[in-house]
Amino acid sequence: MSRPPISGVVICFNERETIARCLESLAFCDEIVVVDSGSTDGTVDIAKRYTDRVVTQEFLGYVKQKNFALELAQYDWVLSLDADEGLSDELATEIQLALENVSDDTSGFVLDRMTFFLGIWHDAGEWYPDPQLRLFRRSRGRWVGRDPHDRVELQGRSLKLAGRLGHWNYRDLADHIRTVDRFSALQAREMLEEGVRFRVADLVLRPLGRFLKGYVLRGGFRNGLPGFLVSISTAYYVMMKYAKLWELGRVKRK
Repeated sequence: MSRPPISGVVICFNERETIARCLESLAFCDEIVVVDSGSTDGTVDIAKRYTDRVVTQEFLGYVKQKNFALELAQYDWVLSLDADEGLSDELATEIQLALENVSDDTSGFVLDRMTFFLGIWHDAGEWYPDPQLRLFRRSRGRWVGRDPHDRVELQGRSLKLAGRLGHWNYRDLADHIRTVDRFSALQAREMLEEGVRFRVADLVLRPLGRFLKGYVLRGGFRNGLPGFLVSISTAYYVMMKYAKLWELGRVKRK
């Protein structure tokens, strides 16, 4: 059986170090669509080596930007990756075989994402398991969620694939902390707009609970010092999210 055509879709901004690996892993797709939000580091030039469908769009927010990119796809089956992700060879093959035999009542496939950071693959703890719905029918799926944490809302059933979706999210600890600062600010603003009220209990208890969940319950301790640092940084992210919600609320009341 021949498989249906696939559109590979990627959004990016200043991803010179990761975009080539991402697009190479999508080489089997029948088209690749890249939506760039104004990169200044040569990302666009690299992307153009892999596809002539490179579109510039001012950043609309993660959810809106991904839906914008989705609308540019020609085919119903869409494989949507972030620029810091890449399919293993095994997963690329598995995707093609799965689509050769896909039934009409299957709307999407969940991929097994694993993150490489601080010299190891994080196969336990805060970042794993990390199932991601990234292969789906465009006619039955849409990006939703609270920026920066987007997800696909799917009509119909999804199946799981076993191959690895690699994730290279941060260059180093400094890059990680910069992203924590940016993402916690985004989350705080979204929460304020949604009417979420600041509570001291959230600021104090939620970071502790998040650390214990990732480091103890989900086994982050098995990944040594990198696992400890990821659990600590995640707890810090939760704390800063609520601290910034408090700060924004004070400014709004003035």
